[in-house]
Amino acid sequence: MGGGGAPGREVKPLPDDAEAHRRTAELTEATVPAGLRRRHTTKAGVWGRIRVLEGRLRYRILEPEIEEHVLEPGRDGVVEPGVPHEVEPLGAVRFFVEFLHRPEPRP
Repeated sequence: MGGGGAPGREVKPLPDDAEAHRRTAELTEATVPAGLRRRHTTKAGVWGRIRVLEGRLRYRILEPEIEEHVLEPGRDGVVEPGVPHEVEPLGAVRFFVEFLHRPEPRP
């Protein structure tokens, strides 16, 4: 995972115990909701994995400092809970976002 950002910068990995619980439909450059193209966050405790199937997508992390990554097939983006970010299609693209959470600790 990673790449395309500032030199030496990689997209952070998902926690090893993160479990998928839902995903978006496939999106294209024509169907990306406006809300994904501007600053937004996931809910507390919810991680995201941006999976590009075809083409390229710019993934911009907005805080604590700006990072930019170009995502493509085989190079996923990881969204940390509550971290502001946005995406921008770079031409024709097909992608989806998978939402994950960490399981509750067992007593």
